[in-house]
Amino acid sequence: MARTVVPVILCGGSGTRLWPVSSTDRPKQLLRLVGEHTMLQDTLLRLRGLHVAAAPPVIVCNERHGPQVAAQTRALGTSLGAIVLEPNGRNSAPAATVAALVANELARRGDDPLLLVLPADHVIGDPAAFAAAVDVAIQPASAGYLTTFGVVPTEPATGYGYIRRGADRGGWSEVAQFVEKPNAKTARDYLDSGQYLWNSGMFLFSAKTWLDELGGHEPDMLAACRNALASAARAEGFVHLGESFSVCPANSIDYAVMEKTPRAAVVPLSAGWSDVGSWSSLHDVTPKDALGNAATGDVVLEGCRDTYVSSSHRFVAAIGLDGVVVVETEEAVLVVAREHAETVKRLAELVGKRTASRAKK
Repeated sequence: MARTVVPVILCGGSGTRLWPVSSTDRPKQLLRLVGEHTMLQDTLLRLRGLHVAAAPPVIVCNERHGPQVAAQTRALGTSLGAIVLEPNGRNSAPAATVAALVANELARRGDDPLLLVLPADHVIGDPAAFAAAVDVAIQPASAGYLTTFGVVPTEPATGYGYIRRGADRGGWSEVAQFVEKPNAKTARDYLDSGQYLWNSGMFLFSAKTWLDELGGHEPDMLAACRNALASAARAEGFVHLGESFSVCPANSIDYAVMEKTPRAAVVPLSAGWSDVGSWSSLHDVTPKDALGNAATGDVVLEGCRDTYVSSSHRFVAAIGLDGVVVVETEEAVLVVAREHAETVKRLAELVGKRTASRAKK
C-alpha cells in the first residue's frame, strides 16, 4: 500500500525583509508578489503537479492570519485537512510537529503519513522539476530518513546555509554536514567543489520518524506540542492551539533535529528556486527589461540598470539609478541599494520602534 503524502504548508512569519510591503499584519506569503496569485496560493497550486496522490494539506499559520488563509484557499477551490492556528510563532520545528500530530489524527488507521513540509513563501520556477524531486525523495523518506531538498547552487551565494553531500545513494545522498552562511571566498569554494547544495528549508519525512527524532533531541518541545494540541479548540476546520503553545521552545527544523540526526538525507533540486528573502531576490525572479530593470505599478524608468521599482499608489519616475530598489506604498517609501537589501529587516524593526514611540506621545 502506497504511503499517504500530507503536504504541510508553513505559513507563519512576517517577511519584514520585504518591508514596507510585507509586515506582521500582511506577510509576504499572503501577498501577490510574483504573478497573479499570492505566494501561499502558488504553493498550493504547485501541489497539483505532484505525481504522488497527496492528501488535503495541513496549513500552520498565526491566528491573526487564519481568515485570510481560509479565504485564499477557498478562492482556489482547494480542500484542506486543517488550518492550525498558532497564538505566536515558535519557528518551524514546533509548526512541523503540531502538523505531524494533526496528520496522524487524519490518517487512516495504521498509516504513517509522509509529510511534505513546504514554506508558503518560496518561488519554484520549474514545478515539473520539483515534482520529480519529490518522487526521488519518497524513497529515503519511506526508509526512515529525514529528507531535505538541496538546491543546486547557481552562484556563490552568501545568503543561504549549505549542505555538504555524503554517501551517494543514487538520486539522493546522505547528509555529511550542514554549514552556516559562508563568506564570499568560502561560498566560491563550495560552488567549485560540486559537493555543496543550498539549504532550501523544504523536507519530506514520515510523521513517526520526525516525532521519534524530535522526542530524542527536543523532548520538551514534543511534550509542549502534544499538550497544546490536546487542549486546542476546534471548529470549522481550524485548530486553535491556544496560549499553552506559547511555552513551547522555539527552534527551527534544522537546529532542532536535522543538524543532530544521523538519519538526514538530501535530494538535489534544480527548479528555479528562490526563498524571495529580500527585495534583491524578488528582483531576480521578476521579469526584467534589456537593462535588467524590473518595474511593477505606475513606473517610468530612464537610464536605469539592474534596478527594481514597485509602485502601489503613486506614479514613480526614476532616472540614472544603478542597482537600486525603490518601493512605494501608501504608508512609506523605501530606497535602498540592492547590495544592502538584506538589512531591510533591521530597518523595519527601527521603523516599528519609532512608530510605537510616536503612538505613546
